[in-house]
Amino acid sequence: MSLPLTHRDISWLSFNYRVLQEAKDPAVPLLERLKFLAIYSSNLDEFFRIRVAGIRNLKKVGKKTRAQLDFDPSEMLRHIHQIVNRHQEEFSEIFEQQIVPELSKQHIHILRRLDLNEEQQKFVENYFHEKLLPFVMPVLLVKHRIRPFLANANLYLAVHLRPKKRPLSESEYALVKIPSDQLPRFVPLPSRANRYDVIMLDDIVRHSVSWLFPGYDIQDTYSIKLTRDAELYIDDEYSGDLVQKIKSSLQKRQVGPPSRFVYDREMPEHLLMYLRDTFDIRKNDMLPEGRYHNNFDFFKFPDFGMSHLRNKPLPPLPHPLLHEAENPFDIIREKDQLLHVPYQSYQSVVNFFERAAEDPAVTHIKVIQYRVARNSRIMQALMRAVQEGKQVSAFVEIKARFDEAANLEWGEKLEKAGVRVHYSFPGVKVHSKLALVRRLEDGEPRLYSYLSTGNFHEETAKIYSDFSLFTSDPRLTVEVSQVFSFLENIKPPAQEFQHLLVGKFNLRPAFYQLIDNEIAAAKRKKPAGMILKINSLEDKDIIAKLYEASQAGVKVQLIIRGICCLVPGIEGLSENIEVISIVDRFLEHARVFIFHNGGDERIYLSSADWMERNLNYRIETTFPVYAPELKKEIRTLIDLQLNDDVKARIIDRLDQNEYRRSTSDIPVRAQLETYFFFKRKSE
Repeated sequence: MSLPLTHRDISWLSFNYRVLQEAKDPAVPLLERLKFLAIYSSNLDEFFRIRVAGIRNLKKVGKKTRAQLDFDPSEMLRHIHQIVNRHQEEFSEIFEQQIVPELSKQHIHILRRLDLNEEQQKFVENYFHEKLLPFVMPVLLVKHRIRPFLANANLYLAVHLRPKKRPLSESEYALVKIPSDQLPRFVPLPSRANRYDVIMLDDIVRHSVSWLFPGYDIQDTYSIKLTRDAELYIDDEYSGDLVQKIKSSLQKRQVGPPSRFVYDREMPEHLLMYLRDTFDIRKNDMLPEGRYHNNFDFFKFPDFGMSHLRNKPLPPLPHPLLHEAENPFDIIREKDQLLHVPYQSYQSVVNFFERAAEDPAVTHIKVIQYRVARNSRIMQALMRAVQEGKQVSAFVEIKARFDEAANLEWGEKLEKAGVRVHYSFPGVKVHSKLALVRRLEDGEPRLYSYLSTGNFHEETAKIYSDFSLFTSDPRLTVEVSQVFSFLENIKPPAQEFQHLLVGKFNLRPAFYQLIDNEIAAAKRKKPAGMILKINSLEDKDIIAKLYEASQAGVKVQLIIRGICCLVPGIEGLSENIEVISIVDRFLEHARVFIFHNGGDERIYLSSADWMERNLNYRIETTFPVYAPELKKEIRTLIDLQLNDDVKARIIDRLDQNEYRRSTSDIPVRAQLETYFFFKRKSE
């Protein structure tokens, strides 16, 4: 019997719609609503560059290969386009009918070229000639002869024009680049007192386009954008230099085949067909949008000093013991320490590495680099540790999507500084977030470990919600050391993992066993349950296990930010499974697994989502939390999320993304309650 499953890409679109819901919510501060429009747009761009490009390529494979798929690529593309078109129409309605009028009420006016007064027209013309002119690159299109290259995700104006001397001749067409990659997308205009006028760069170009084509009458202009396939197509990972192959593939990313051509839905058919023929774009890759594209530029919309239009700041709180500890190792040796960013400051992690670099008792530092900040103090601490005479090694994952170039650059910097760098090896991606410090204490070596659900990234730690564990517990540190030994020597550990659940080794069977334990308890009529918080649930075998658990009477509570291929609420199959998703001001990134275990709850934190790639093809690390007080803290915070009735959406078989509402007089907004939980602890 085939299991009821939601296709992962359809589920992902449902997640991105939850982001759009935040832009729609009038309770969200106005400029934050613009930010959610930006997030939605940025997410969608990446989705088309990766996922849609991949599905489109499946249409090219042989019939035998296509027959093995559980979906029809052409039908899936049509379904995706239908959903995206519907969402894009709602996006335009939210922006034009809701946000723009609300901005006007705050005296912020987004003007179009026909709205400009005389002073503003002069300003725009000067701005165009002084700043824009070197970047606009006008090109008159001549079919089959002149076809400029459309750079990935760059904005262009398609111009419909006619020669002034031959007004009745056939239409001609041109392209003009909108240089939003070189200049601010939103340009403040001279304005009256207590009024803030702003114009989009697109409309400055529209206003000035006649300067670029002096022998023509401009009929109209329409914005377009081409998104290109961003996959790195490496024919053979297993031979030759993988690092060099990735470097070579990165150079091709910006010139990959089209994956999405978006255009102003007001564009006339004759111009659209001309562009389609000129640039050899397939009909299925063309999607209508509103007047403006690259809406992720809303991240940079000016606030004109109106802080009341943004969320009230929640300054990260210092960890009570680790924040600026002179010797964090003494504190960690005393008992395990837990950090929860962004509610608590990431400075505790930075401090851990900086103190390790300076500490004369530290002899070795090891770390896994998946994504790091551009100006990473942690990476700088590693380089300084080498200068202090310590042995430092870093495993650099160069297959971290869109961070490949940055990781290669950091790898080279670390190597030059004397860090021993190990790079990705074929067929496996390393996604664990681990560090290990070896210290001599009373002449004996002692290990300290840092295990996390999030990356070593000072910037994302401000907005990603993650847990980190600092420990000197030998049950964990010895096995963390085994993970590093495997990465350095590519040899399986001599001893099996007893405490850590590690991808490629015991991760999948351990999860099966934990679920089976709850199933067995339920069948004996004993209390049984699971609370699982992950970013994505896609793996079919795991979903089958959860369906089995539900049928046995196990209560399964899922908190899933993104993809959920499981279908809850089906009688006789999944009626004991509840799924919620929380989208709020911080991005939920932590993975937490709680098993009832006969009343003695087992709690794990993890880098791994429940996707086939994570469970089968990655080095992931799931680690137990043993300290009773830390288990209690995690449970408290997870309970807040389970009780959220402000930002939680119900994931159901109808895919309606309805907000969960309570009749209680006191609403629970989990992220705010989490912040105040830590604030109370710090007082």
